Amino acid sequence: MLKFYKGKKVLVTGHTGFKGSWLCTILKMAGAEVIGYALPPFAEENLFEIAHVANGMSSCNGDIRNLQDLESIFLKHRPEIVFHLAAQPLVRESYLNPVYTYETNVMGTVNLLECVRKSDSVHSVLNVTTDKVYENKEWEWGFRENERLNGYDPYSNSKSCSELVTGSYKRSFFQDSDIRVSTARAGNVIGGGDFSKDRIVPDCIRAATQSRPIDIRNPYAVRPFQHVIEPLMAYLLIVAKQSEDASLSGNYNVGPNEENCVTVGELANIFCNYWGEQLSWHGQQQKGPHEDTFLRLDCSRIKQKLAWKPTWGIEETVKKIIDWQKGYLAGEDVAKIMEQQIQDYLFDSTWINHTTQETSA
Repeated sequence: MLKFYKGKKVLVTGHTGFKGSWLCTILKMAGAEVIGYALPPFAEENLFEIAHVANGMSSCNGDIRNLQDLESIFLKHRPEIVFHLAAQPLVRESYLNPVYTYETNVMGTVNLLECVRKSDSVHSVLNVTTDKVYENKEWEWGFRENERLNGYDPYSNSKSCSELVTGSYKRSFFQDSDIRVSTARAGNVIGGGDFSKDRIVPDCIRAATQSRPIDIRNPYAVRPFQHVIEPLMAYLLIVAKQSEDASLSGNYNVGPNEENCVTVGELANIFCNYWGEQLSWHGQQQKGPHEDTFLRLDCSRIKQKLAWKPTWGIEETVKKIIDWQKGYLAGEDVAKIMEQQIQDYLFDSTWINHTTQETSA
């Protein structure tokens, strides 16, 4: 599947973020000509800079809210493929800055699709949203792609709007064109190099490195945790497949198998066990904005339509994160750690069996 990207011009918005940094690394390994468009990293400690992701690609600083600037990137680089990751990605931050969140996540999507509409080079687009786009009624079963979109908080709701914008542009402008457009609604993405605030794994790492117990806001909340490489490989598969067959474009959930949807407390237990050093956690009641308690995804559609399936379970996922973090703390080359983990994934027997079946089909 990665052979599809060799020599292709690929634009990644939000490339300076956590997921964007991993995606650009995979694309460069695949031989793609990668163009990135995003604001510079906000945090002093960030994956994009410590892994030197800008090496070997065209990294362009810009704000997705600026249509004119974004248009200039499309005209200059003439991308063939677009992965739209640029976003304000934090739930709690969206309560503090709702206007910025909506401007970035909704109008940013409008600007991106408007550039695609005017482009004569783009043929395949993926808008990456979130599992939180659904109206969450705290059901015990996973949400399907045809469930109602109505995220509760400004972040989740802005991503619901982004989905609706994408659907409208697809029906209005791309229905009879050669441009294929899909959206991907990924579960909770975790992995080495995430330094974000108010996220469980970075919070675990900060506590571990400071030799203090981990503070957990809601240990009983269930989430579809998955290693960052998992959804990125699904994104790459969606774009490659829809490029070959327009009927495969659509909306896709991307998440772990049901047995790997665990509570935040269970994730903390696994983290403590692998980290060692008598690390522990405790629940800490905090007054704060609403956060969903129960969230699962039904990923039957991507499994049936694209023959995709998860490769790493929650135990392997946490182990890889800790391997990355301890390597980083020891001063190892972070870029090489990332490349090695990507290779580990590609040579995992589950992934090999999946790609072999895909080729045979």
